[in-house]
Amino acid sequence: MTQQRRHPASWWAQFQEASERFDAAYLTEGLGDLILAKIASPLLRREAEIATDVQVRHLNKPNSHELGERATKGVERLIATVERLGERSGEAFSLDEPHALCHLLQGRYGEAAEEAEAFVKTQSILRVFVGALRMERFDGDVAVKMLAAGQPPAAALHSGQVIGKYSWWPNWLLTIVTERALAGQLDDDTVSALDRCAYADLSPAQARIARRLLAGEDALVDASAVRLEGLGEADAAEKLRKGDLTAVALAARLIPI
Repeated sequence: MTQQRRHPASWWAQFQEASERFDAAYLTEGLGDLILAKIASPLLRREAEIATDVQVRHLNKPNSHELGERATKGVERLIATVERLGERSGEAFSLDEPHALCHLLQGRYGEAAEEAEAFVKTQSILRVFVGALRMERFDGDVAVKMLAAGQPPAAALHSGQVIGKYSWWPNWLLTIVTERALAGQLDDDTVSALDRCAYADLSPAQARIARRLLAGEDALVDASAVRLEGLGEADAAEKLRKGDLTAVALAARLIPI
């Protein structure tokens, strides 16, 4: 099996920096579950589950002094156990998983994710991190796909916000904007131009034409530009030939229904 590329801790740290509503409890529980499932020793896994459960409850109730003390003791006990096992030679199971969990429970999320990538699918970890952002009107699926395809977090999260914001767009247009996002071609000017298409109230046939124009079909672009010129829209025709997306909605609306 081909080993997946691992991201450094600094890469994973960008997620927490991207949202003021970053949910540490959600991340700890979600990533913790992924890591716990990989711990081979039943006894060690049970101790790790107890430490994780208390830590998650503390993160959900940070003002609870009792939970804070219990969480600290649980994490310290787990770290001590892992260190003790590490001092022994010839252990029958790996300590990579509990090491990653210890970092997670200490709030070192980037280090935990980097280590977890050695034994958990990156896309599974990505979904937990994206979910922890707690962003409103956000398309997490697109963001995860972009991240998995190698797009930087800033671009992927921005595109997720854009597509979430414009979720009311017609399906044909959402498909286009998603394709452009995955290709790394979704900037503010493109979004503004596509928004005009969304407001154009196109028929299904006109929408198909708009999709082909947005794809840059040369013959159709030239024919549509000629039609615009014949209707006295010389400026729009020139913009269309130059690839200006703002002219696409006008050109598509002028196609006979």
